[in-house]
Amino acid sequence: MVRIVEKKRLNPTVTQMVVEHEKIAKKAKAGQFIILRVDEKGERIPLTIADTDPEKHTVTIIFQIVGATTKKLNELNENDYIHDFVGPLGKPSEIEGLKKVCVIGGGVGCAIAYPTAKALHRQGSDVTTIVGFRNKDLVILEDEFKQVSDRFYIMSDDGSVGEKGVVTNALERLLEKETFDCVIAIGPLVMMKFVALLTKKYNVKTTVSMNPIMIDGTGMCGGCRLSVGGKTKFACVDGPDFDGHEVDFDEAISRNTSYREFEKHAYEKTCALLNKEVQ
Repeated sequence: MVRIVEKKRLNPTVTQMVVEHEKIAKKAKAGQFIILRVDEKGERIPLTIADTDPEKHTVTIIFQIVGATTKKLNELNENDYIHDFVGPLGKPSEIEGLKKVCVIGGGVGCAIAYPTAKALHRQGSDVTTIVGFRNKDLVILEDEFKQVSDRFYIMSDDGSVGEKGVVTNALERLLEKETFDCVIAIGPLVMMKFVALLTKKYNVKTTVSMNPIMIDGTGMCGGCRLSVGGKTKFACVDGPDFDGHEVDFDEAISRNTSYREFEKHAYEKTCALLNKEVQ
């Protein structure tokens, strides 16, 4: 069990938690994730490690309240305990040797993009960051990104913050006049798909972080399988980072929606139970 030492609401649907875990805090690298269970009978869900503090023995996670488990997790407060917290899992992001990089984050995917941008900044890379949100109320980690970016662009669907448009609008303007060693895109599958289509046109190496259905985190269950370059890969052990030009995004999008109705029912049931407990 791990203790929650800090809880912060980043926007109406996204929460940040800092928990105590000495070993993960010391070993985790950008791009890796953990799997947790809120309680003994809870489901296992993966969450990317948003930050660590090896000296304080803390690990930061950021999650969106979209399902039953994230709803239960959000009910916990400072000094409460999370039943299981396992990691670091997955392969760290391969950033060594990259001198000029464009990091792109979409929505809550910015929580995954931030540690990568931070690690690139620490190794002396030139970091351009583009982040996109639906509107200003959903913006997260803006100040944190600015601290680790040489250039920072923010886009919004409705123009309420930054520039009106999508992340590929800003990226294409940049690619028309310069190039990057790598573009790293993290966010909704559709966003990553169109980033990869754009960078392929400009022949720029592109890495995407995949978040398929995941259960055990060891590759044994097969739930997180993806088609990459015509071969089956498992996000939990082969990734989560993959070559964006080789990922079959259409297949991944189709598989990610397979359990939507089940998840909706589980979320509604959890909300009803929690409301009943409050009453």
